[in-house]
Amino acid sequence: MSLKVPCPTCDKQVQWLPENEFRPFCSKRCQLIDLGDWADENHKISQPAQKDMQISEEMLDALEDEFLQHNKFFVEPE
Repeated sequence: MSLKVPCPTCDKQVQWLPENEFRPFCSKRCQLIDLGDWADENHKISQPAQKDMQISEEMLDALEDEFLQHNKFFVEPE
């Protein structure tokens, strides 16, 4: 049995499967609607950035590695 989650845009139930390229969205349309909401600043991250925290080069490298590992879209083709 697979996990089912509601589409963030239309609330339709979506199966959380690797074959579902738009998960957690039910379709490309709902994915683009959500992207447009972020672009129009209808969605915002409510917690302010912590100004006192020092970020080292090692921390940035680790964050970049983790990001690239989970977002193959941004990796340049070999």
